[in-house]
Amino acid sequence: MTAKSTLLEPLSIEHRQVLHLCENIRIGLRNNIQKERIRTYTNWFKSEFLDPHFALEEQHIFPLLGNNVRVKKALANHRRINKLMTCDCDDEKVLNLLEEELATYIRFEERVLYKELAQNLNPQDLEMLEKHHDNIVFPEEDWKDKFWIS
Repeated sequence: MTAKSTLLEPLSIEHRQVLHLCENIRIGLRNNIQKERIRTYTNWFKSEFLDPHFALEEQHIFPLLGNNVRVKKALANHRRINKLMTCDCDDEKVLNLLEEELATYIRFEERVLYKELAQNLNPQDLEMLEKHHDNIVFPEEDWKDKFWIS
């Protein structure tokens, strides 16, 4: 494993946590869980995990890629996802859109942005990212209402 892929692995693990959120939303909707319970979970996830992850990307990762079309797309996706997550409505349509948007976006980051990042990192970039990335911990075990478990 190269230094570049070693550094990017924690970020990919964080992305898998987001995909896990998407799966939990799908399960909750499929099982007709109260939308308020699902929304409470997504709000918690946003503040505890997604906000710090987005901040890391916006402040330290995206600048390494320059101001290109893919970075602009990523920033637009961040705005759209934040808008869906802060919407006052708890309806099923918004939760479905949120789940779809997040899953699609994470796959874009993994398949396009992070692949580009791995190809273009230099030793100074690696050092800077290691300094700023503290492996955002996803404390799912702290969440008591695991509505996705039957």
